[in-house]
Amino acid sequence: MSTATTPLLTRGGGLAAPVRIVHLGLGAFSRSHIAWYTAHASDAATWGIAAFTGRRPDAAVQLQAQGGLYTVIERSSTADSFEVIGSIVEAVDGADVSRLRELLAARTTSVLTLTITEAAYATGPDAGHTAVPEQPVTPMGRLTSALAARRDAGSGPLAVVSCDNLPGNGAVARTAVLDLAHRWDPPLAAWIQENVSFVSTSVDRITPRYQPEDTTLVQSSCGYTDAVPVVAEPFHSWVLCGDFPAGRPRWEAAGATFVDAIEPFENRKLWLLNGAHSLLAYTGLLRGCSTVADALADPFCNQAMEDFWAEASLHLSGNELHIPEYLAALRERFGNTRIAHHLAQIAMDGSTKVRLRAVPVLLAERQAGRTGRGAATILAAWAACVGSSTQLQDPHTSALARAVEAEGAAQTAALLGVIGPELAADPRLVAVVHEQRLRIDAGSRDAGGSPTASPAGPATGTR
Repeated sequence: MSTATTPLLTRGGGLAAPVRIVHLGLGAFSRSHIAWYTAHASDAATWGIAAFTGRRPDAAVQLQAQGGLYTVIERSSTADSFEVIGSIVEAVDGADVSRLRELLAARTTSVLTLTITEAAYATGPDAGHTAVPEQPVTPMGRLTSALAARRDAGSGPLAVVSCDNLPGNGAVARTAVLDLAHRWDPPLAAWIQENVSFVSTSVDRITPRYQPEDTTLVQSSCGYTDAVPVVAEPFHSWVLCGDFPAGRPRWEAAGATFVDAIEPFENRKLWLLNGAHSLLAYTGLLRGCSTVADALADPFCNQAMEDFWAEASLHLSGNELHIPEYLAALRERFGNTRIAHHLAQIAMDGSTKVRLRAVPVLLAERQAGRTGRGAATILAAWAACVGSSTQLQDPHTSALARAVEAEGAAQTAALLGVIGPELAADPRLVAVVHEQRLRIDAGSRDAGGSPTASPAGPATGTR
């Protein structure tokens, strides 16, 4: 079918839920996860989302033309299913700060959610914040400005819910907002401390980037045109920790879990899923793979992943985490060849991601008297990718470019210094990472077959 013969997906005369949630970071993941959970809440009819884009307005323009509706294509290893999601009732260009301020100033708005990527929480001198709150250009700046509008309107408390892959992401968001508020308007900082809760979460659902063939599939399968469908795996998980002083949807009806301590669940996801993703991305790209499923099928990449998981699992305790079952599910999820989760997408912003996904495990292993070679392999593969290409998007591009001017182990140390100066200052740690980098280089040269050695090297011994 062509778009000329299929009607556009629109809301028509149907009633939309009132806006009670504002979201920053409108993208595929937010639509497969936060909006999906809200659509499946038992009180969904009273919780509409106004979603703001990040860098570009395209998604807002396309979604608004469809009345906020879009299709989630749930893709298992054997079949696809289709569901129209209607929880987004307004899609807005992220640059429209006046509309953001207006919505957050409304007393009916109770929750603000974030999927803005890890790098966007920075508030230092290089983060791009303006000197005054009237013209914010970053997500944190826009949020802080909008909170000022809520204070001025006397609209009461609000929950800010971070859904990015950061440990203690609620606390990180709180620190970033308060830092800007103290700089711009100290009384605003005091108001935020008294009236705004910052909820930490762990989110989990593999959601590949949109491809044009997704629209073609919806046309042929559903009989309508959707310019912005979302492909997602059947698995989904959302763990939340914090208070909602102005209320929230009944997300638990859709499977969300509310806990008193988020850290164990964060670490499980950050290390086992995200850490493995980064490892597969960098080792896979070096060996000519393009998707997670491709890398999983590569013996070198697969063994590197298993070695890292063995290390990380030693530092995850608690029966409620169900680590063996979680790992079994990850193997199945990663191996879903019908989900084209591209390694180049996962590899972006690596200097921020690997610091969170690999360094804690590496340091914990070394503190326990072990080498940490499994975790070091993630850093080594990242360093090898950066050293061989300048095409990877990263918030520290200039620093990485300077680091790669060095050679050999000095280059590895310089690259580690971009992640954290303390890493480069530890010669034994640098030596372990560089040793793994040499193993990866040797394995990459043999990308047409199996490597001659385990990516993690010997299982025992310390350095």
